[in-house]
This record gives sequence, C-alpha cells and structure tokens, in this order.
Amino acid sequence: MDTQSWKSQNNDIINEAGELVCVKPFPSMPIEFLNDKDDEKYKKAYFTKYSNVWHHGDFVIKTNRKTFIVEGRSDATLNPGGIRIGTAEIYRHVENHEKVKEALAVGQDWEGDQRIILYLILKEGILLDNELNIEIKSLIRQKASPRHVPSKIFQVDDFPRTRSGKISELAVKDIIHGKEIKNTEALINPEILNNFRDFKDLFEK
Repeated sequence: MDTQSWKSQNNDIINEAGELVCVKPFPSMPIEFLNDKDDEKYKKAYFTKYSNVWHHGDFVIKTNRKTFIVEGRSDATLNPGGIRIGTAEIYRHVENHEKVKEALAVGQDWEGDQRIILYLILKEGILLDNELNIEIKSLIRQKASPRHVPSKIFQVDDFPRTRSGKISELAVKDIIHGKEIKNTEALINPEILNNFRDFKDLFEK
C-alpha cells in the first residue's frame, strides 16, 4: 500500500503528524456503500479532502524508518489558543492512570477561543473528587504540555458509541454546543448524550 502522511495535497511529510492517505488503490478498500446514490456518501467519506486520493481520517507520523505512529482521528482535533492538538495526545497519558478506565476530550467554544473539556469513565468505586481532578491535570501538564490541560473534567458512566464500538467525540462536541445530532441512529446508546451537558460547571469559567 502506498501509504503517506500529508500536510497538504502531494506534500508527504516525515517525523510530524499529518493526514493518513493512500495514493494508490489497495485490495481491502471498499468500492461503494450500500444504497448510496451516485456514491455521494462514499466520496464524501474518503475523497473530498484531497482530489482523487484516499483520505482515511487519521493523524499519523511517518518516521524516517518508514514506520507509522497512529495519533488518532483527525476529525477530533482540539484547537485551544490556535494550537492543533490530537485527542490521542491526551488519552495516552490519562488512560495510563490507575484510576481511569477511558477518557474523552472535546473542544468547547469559549470566549472567542476554544477550551478543552475532558470526560472520564473511572474504574469501579472511584469518584472524581478535587484531589483526583488536580492530579490528572498535573499528569497531563507534565507528560504533554500546559496547552493540553483541560479547563474542566467531568465523570460520566459511559460515552456515546457507534455500532462498531467506536467512541463518538463529535456527537459530544455537538451536544454541548446545543447542536442537533443528526445521525443518532448510528449510535447504540444515543440516550446518554444529554448527560454530557447536564453539568452546571460546563457553562462557567
């Protein structure tokens, strides 16, 4: 597979995060979606970002050893202070914490900028108190950077998930901004979405 990491069209980059693309057809690629008139959804999913080139929707780092490091979904990028941050940069540290089971980070539009909101599923019997809140923020600051530190951290029982089991960060981002979620049929548990905006602190400094 002719896999590359692109910063822009035909701009293959090394040792920094770029968009995962495949510039030639490959055996496992789907050729169409079921009941997709004129291949509209198929083209939108994979071929709109770059002309006639498969765009997978993930950030990867192509190393000078010709290996790849997958950073996470490129459509789930955070932009606090105009700095592009992949959610995977936060997850890799937070989910190594002994009390954390899973993490979900989204960007919240706030005062002309964006701030990071972090939702956590904690291990059984653990509650998010002030001490753990401070501990997790300190961990992110030390292991990543001050830019990665979330403004707010909330505890939830579960995350919205697609039928394939993937966590839907975009659904959470839309729900906290009051947007209508149009593809709830793709989620196995859409009823939990309202839980993500039921925190009073979510709309406070």
